[in-house]
Amino acid sequence: MKINGNSLKAGMVISHKGANWKVVSSQSVKPGKGGAFAQVELKNIKDNSKLNERFRSSENVERLYVESKDFQYSYNDSSDFYFMDMVNYEQINLNKELIGDSSIFLQDSMIVSIEFVEGTPVSLKLPEHIKEKVVETEAVIKGQTAASSFKPAILSNGFKIMVPGHIENNTDIILSSTTFTYIEKAKK
Repeated sequence: MKINGNSLKAGMVISHKGANWKVVSSQSVKPGKGGAFAQVELKNIKDNSKLNERFRSSENVERLYVESKDFQYSYNDSSDFYFMDMVNYEQINLNKELIGDSSIFLQDSMIVSIEFVEGTPVSLKLPEHIKEKVVETEAVIKGQTAASSFKPAILSNGFKIMVPGHIENNTDIILSSTTFTYIEKAKK
């Protein structure tokens, strides 16, 4: 399906320069002189190389159809992650490069969405919110809890994040899977 170059959004998969690319980010630019264009960061689906490209509003690009299916995370070995299809219980494996930084947030039996283009897996989407435990953070300083100051914390998976001052060690928190930032303290 052909779409206008200015309508590219993050997450779309396109065919460009003889390869399939996933749109990482897109920003509309309206310079003082000349026509508007979209400054787009692309990631190659096969080799993970990156490309920054400008698409004018007059350009058309080929958007690829993406099929999304739910899978349950099972386990991983040194190079692959294994998932079970929630409908027919078949197992598929994805390599570490495809999953990327999301791998440290995978938890046993977590339901994830795997996106396919022409039957080939191209990306993995985590649930919108992820529950993690804070294992190390600075002590609460009396009088600073009212201010909206954030402090560094380390989660049980080793990820470093900024959390509000009232969060203590061994507290479960909810974070966003798209920005990997603190949302709220988890309910008990």
